Amino acid sequence: MEPGLWDRPTFAERLREVGTRSYHHKHPFHVLMNEGKLGPDAIRTWVANRFYYQQNIPIKDAAIISNCRVPEVRRGWLHRIIDHDGTREGEGGIEAWLKLGGACGIPRSELLEERHILPGVRFAVDAYVNFARTKPWPVAVASSLTELFAPDLMAQRLAAFEKHYTWIDASGLDYFRRRLTQARVDSEEGLQLTLSHCNTRSLQDEAVRALSFKCDVLWVMLDSIQAACDNPARSGAA
Repeated sequence: MEPGLWDRPTFAERLREVGTRSYHHKHPFHVLMNEGKLGPDAIRTWVANRFYYQQNIPIKDAAIISNCRVPEVRRGWLHRIIDHDGTREGEGGIEAWLKLGGACGIPRSELLEERHILPGVRFAVDAYVNFARTKPWPVAVASSLTELFAPDLMAQRLAAFEKHYTWIDASGLDYFRRRLTQARVDSEEGLQLTLSHCNTRSLQDEAVRALSFKCDVLWVMLDSIQAACDNPARSGAA
């Protein structure tokens, strides 16, 4: 073993520690959302800006594949692009998010034209895509491990929307329902790749920093969204 190299359990613990400490489930905007205290304008601002992130996920994943010279890893990672883009028009996670926007009253054209994207959100998401393009692929994979913490947040979010934001058509919540199981599969895949291929102390250090960076990206997005809302903590009634 390389001097100073963490063993697999300890490395995994360090990764999970980052998410426990820094994942955006603790952000005040998410707390308000899950408590049913956001008004319609705040929800729409979040949905519209989060769509920019959703659009860029398959681009990020394509960047990871382009840097990877391991065929079995490329084949395994490819499904993530299909999950978001679908195999034909009208399928995939991006389409599901467009339907969420429609259920919230945001015209599809406005989402696709990026009419409501805040500068801070654009900057953070673009930085994440650039990170995936320029870092070694195992480190970029490690940055995706916020998925380890996504299912619990997704379950809370779905319950909150169903209970507090009944003005949103329930059919628009399909994206959240899909991710309850999909995120668990994806996170386990990403974790095993990270543990297997971040096999030097320097790569493990980079992986931990990468996950911390991704947490910062998600946090900054919510900072920008919250700042753009005059008073996000309003009644959830439409």
